[in-house]
Amino acid sequence: MTNSEMTNAAPKKRALSLDLARGSMLFLIILSHIPLFLYTIEPGVITKVAGSTALDHFLNFLMEIMVDNRARPLFAILFGYGLVMIYRKQWERKGAGEAKRIIKRRCWYLILFGAILAGVAGGQDILMTYGIAGLLLVSSLKKDNKKIKKYVFISTIICILYIPLFWGTVLVENQSYGLPVELTGQETYLGTMLERLVSIPIIPLFTHITFPVIPSVLMGIWLGNINILIKPQNHIKLLKQLTIGGLTISLAGAIPLVLINDVWFPDLFIAGFAYGIHILTGFAGGVGYAALFGLLGVAIKNRGVIVTAIAAMGKRSLTFFVIHEVLTVILLSPIAFNLGASLTVTTSVMAGFIMWMFTLSIAYLMENQQVEGPLEKYLRYLIYKKQV
Repeated sequence: MTNSEMTNAAPKKRALSLDLARGSMLFLIILSHIPLFLYTIEPGVITKVAGSTALDHFLNFLMEIMVDNRARPLFAILFGYGLVMIYRKQWERKGAGEAKRIIKRRCWYLILFGAILAGVAGGQDILMTYGIAGLLLVSSLKKDNKKIKKYVFISTIICILYIPLFWGTVLVENQSYGLPVELTGQETYLGTMLERLVSIPIIPLFTHITFPVIPSVLMGIWLGNINILIKPQNHIKLLKQLTIGGLTISLAGAIPLVLINDVWFPDLFIAGFAYGIHILTGFAGGVGYAALFGLLGVAIKNRGVIVTAIAAMGKRSLTFFVIHEVLTVILLSPIAFNLGASLTVTTSVMAGFIMWMFTLSIAYLMENQQVEGPLEKYLRYLIYKKQV
C-alpha cells in the first residue's frame, strides 16, 4: 500500500454500500445455515435437502444459484475490505507497527468469539475462520495492489487444482449426491456442547480446506486499497464490469450443480467435481455482489425505512450475526424448540425471512435510538483497552 493510498483517509460518514452489503449478507447467511437443521428430510444435492413440491425445488434452485457458496465469499471480501479500513486508520494515527498489532488483536478476539459461538451456543463458525485468515494475511495489508493481485491469482490457482478433485472424492466416499444432516433428533445441549468444544480446533481448519476463503479475503483487500465501496462514485465503470463479470461467472458455475438429480444424473465423482466448480465460481459471485452493492450505494439517493434498517444491521453486523446463529439453534435444533423436524424447504425459507425481518426491526430501532451494537462495542473495548 503506497503512502498516497494511506493518506487518503476514509470519510467520517459511513459508506452506505458497505453497510447495505453487510446487512444483506446476513440474510444470505441465515438462508444458507437453516438447511443444516432440516434433519427429517432426505438429503438432496450436497448440503441441500430434497424438495417435495414444485416450490421447494424452485427455492432450492434459487439457493444454489444465488446463496450457496456465494454468501461466504461476500463475507470474506467484506472482511478483507474492513481490515484495510482499520489498518489505514491506525496507520495514520499510530504507524504501521501498531496498526498490525491492532489487526492481530482483533483477529484473536474474533477467534475467541467464534469459539464461544460454536462451542457454547452451537452456531456455525465464520468468526474463527476469518480470524485465522486475518492473522495469515495481516502482512499483506502493507503491500501494493500489484502484489495483492498476484496473491489472489496464486491462491485461486491452488484452490482450482484441488477443490473439484477433493469434492469428487468426498461424494464417491459418501456414495450419494447428498451429504446427510448430522442431527438425529436425540441431541441434548450438554452432549452437543461437549462434542463441539472438542471439535473447535478442527472446525476452522476444515473450513479453510473445504470452503477456502483466503482468495476472497485477498480480493477484499484489493478492493479496499482502491476505496471502491467507500467512494463508489469514483469507480462506476469498474463496479459495472465486476458486477456483470462476477455474477455471470457465478451463474455459469452454478448451472451444472442445479441440473444434478433433476435433469442430469452424472456419476458421483463428476457430481462432486461440479460442486467444486460451484465453490470456485462463488469467488466471482462474492465480487459481483460486493460491486453490485457499490452501485446501489451510488444509486440510492433517499433512504427509506428498509434501506435504513438494512444499513443499521450492517453497521452492527457482528452483533446480528451472533443473534441470528443463536436464534437459529434455539428455534430449529433438537436441543430447544426443534422446529427443524417439521419445517419443509419452503417453510424454512419463510422462517429465515421472518427471523431476518424481526431482527431488522430491532436494528432499525437501535439506529433511531443511536444504540451501538453491544458486541462491536465490547470488541472495541477489548482491542483498544479504553473505558466505554
